[in-house]
Amino acid sequence: MKFRFGRKFWIIVTTIIVVFTVFVIGRHVVHAVKIKRQINALNREKERHQQKIARDSALLEQLRYDDYLEEYAREHYHMQRRDEHVYIIEE
Repeated sequence: MKFRFGRKFWIIVTTIIVVFTVFVIGRHVVHAVKIKRQINALNREKERHQQKIARDSALLEQLRYDDYLEEYAREHYHMQRRDEHVYIIEE
């Protein structure tokens, strides 16, 4: 007895293969989009950190000079000498 595959069988098999392929490709596309978003977020964070490093390096270079160090300490830490009074006026 010879078994013949009919047209209906091939349509069902083709449909199953197409659905499976679309499912697999769809999952990979969603995964790729998530990874791309993570990469973009990490690149933005990297840029932010590089800018902060540049600012801190410039500040560190300026703090090597005693005049600026004294001014910075007075403005940011409200430091003063023993015999003086400091009044902070904020605009």
